Amino acid sequence: MTKKKNELWEWTKALLIAVGLAAIIRFFIFTPIVVDGLSMMPTLHNGDRMIVNKMGDPDRFDIVVFHAPEKKDYIKRVIGLPGDKVEYKDDKLYINGKYYDEPYLEEYKSQEEDGPLTQDFTLEEIIGQKTVPEGELFVLGDNRRFSKDSRHIGTIEIKKVVGETKVVYWPFDSMRIVN
Repeated sequence: MTKKKNELWEWTKALLIAVGLAAIIRFFIFTPIVVDGLSMMPTLHNGDRMIVNKMGDPDRFDIVVFHAPEKKDYIKRVIGLPGDKVEYKDDKLYINGKYYDEPYLEEYKSQEEDGPLTQDFTLEEIIGQKTVPEGELFVLGDNRRFSKDSRHIGTIEIKKVVGETKVVYWPFDSMRIVN
């Protein structure tokens, strides 16, 4: 009887440890998300399932998940870091006066015949400041014509970033690492 009781206790402990480790991993290290909407097309598709890495700081052109003002989580690309001057001119991105190529937009740019993919703007026109404020990011969706991003909701606080995401694990035939 004692041996059976000890075995039950050992299994209970192993189960509790496994559940505790899974919770720690999910809350502090990695978490799954489902892409909802078309704002990151063609890079990400509605229904793609991804892994969010919660460790590390966001960098320029990272794809991040963050808590948006509408009490939803958004997924967008980091364009401007704190202190950056961001400008779009003739469908080209300039940060601090330097041109940056965006190869992830080439597919959409080649399809657009009725004007630029990204309308001209300066950061000052969007948020009323010349540079991205300290502790905040300027983010854009890759589907520039149909994305609700920093052009609409303003810059986002870095502390509201859940993490960076690169790995699409579902659908299985579309498994990939995105840049």
